[in-house]
Amino acid sequence: MLFGLLCAVGLGGGALSGAGAPPADSLRQAYSRPVSEWPAATVDAGVVVQEMAALPPLTHPADNPPSPAKVALGRRLFEEPRLSRSGQIACASCHERDLAFADGRRVSFGHDRQPGRRNAPSVVMSGYAQPLFWDGRAATLEDQALLPIADPKEMAFTAADAATRLRADAGYRAQFAAVFGDARVEPRQLAQAIAAFERSLAPAPGHFDRFLAGRRDLLDDQQLLGLHLFRTKARCMNCHNGPALTDNGFHNLGLHLHGRARQDLGRFEATGDPADSGRFRTPSLRGAARTAPYMHNGSMRSLEAVLVFYNVGGGRPRPRPGSEAAGPFPAVDPLMQPLDLSPDEQRALQAFLQVL
Repeated sequence: MLFGLLCAVGLGGGALSGAGAPPADSLRQAYSRPVSEWPAATVDAGVVVQEMAALPPLTHPADNPPSPAKVALGRRLFEEPRLSRSGQIACASCHERDLAFADGRRVSFGHDRQPGRRNAPSVVMSGYAQPLFWDGRAATLEDQALLPIADPKEMAFTAADAATRLRADAGYRAQFAAVFGDARVEPRQLAQAIAAFERSLAPAPGHFDRFLAGRRDLLDDQQLLGLHLFRTKARCMNCHNGPALTDNGFHNLGLHLHGRARQDLGRFEATGDPADSGRFRTPSLRGAARTAPYMHNGSMRSLEAVLVFYNVGGGRPRPRPGSEAAGPFPAVDPLMQPLDLSPDEQRALQAFLQVL
């Protein structure tokens, strides 16, 4: 099966020669070359792809440079329940350190135990994401940091009231004065400190980064096949490419539940553009094995379920009679196509995803 796959897609731009060579050895030889010489990615016409690479150092906004003191303040605020109306919910309530800064739930609970509509993604890679949220409604981390405070289903407060509450704490006034040069405790300062902390969570070089840097022995044969499938037959690089393994774009996978009780039209709700109906932001796949469940609504409990979903070509819902008032019916992204991956190929692809 593996040898047939290699012959079908070719390695290094041509058909595989030397039919007697062990298939795994041929694949390993192809990926022992510099990344620029790896087998070309299989992507659709018009898709602009960045090559895989180690994560670069994060860039920081000119008006919000990091410092150890600012990051420490941001961590305290991230874990501060007084930012919520009830005084019981913090950012860390939905982004738990022990769960890779996700929360392991389909959707999170907020104010008065109200369930949200969307899955809480990990914030570990948030410094590499732009825009933010599943619907892209925040342009920067600083913008993103304050919106959960005001969301009636999350912290149900206002940033101004949260700042006033903290201003009454002498310890916070002293900490804000040390970081920002004054003790005013303003909402924008809250946002800057939280954003600085979230950027500090960017992962150190890991297993896959060391592989990219030349340690080609770090992937076993199954994981290496998974990498090759990711780049070719599985078509993953149409949306998951570049160092962060995301195009930071928006795509409709057919999971919008148009016209149903749990309808979510994604980016359309932020832009009002009918073309955005049902589209959600492409998440980074870095660390994905540690952040189940998956998709914007947390509807898939495992990587195995995600791969089965993509293998059949995603969701293909049809408009329900009488659902016209629910908003523009989303058209499934043309990048979603059946993949015809065998069970062995799906297991290999999952093995690769687990090392990212």
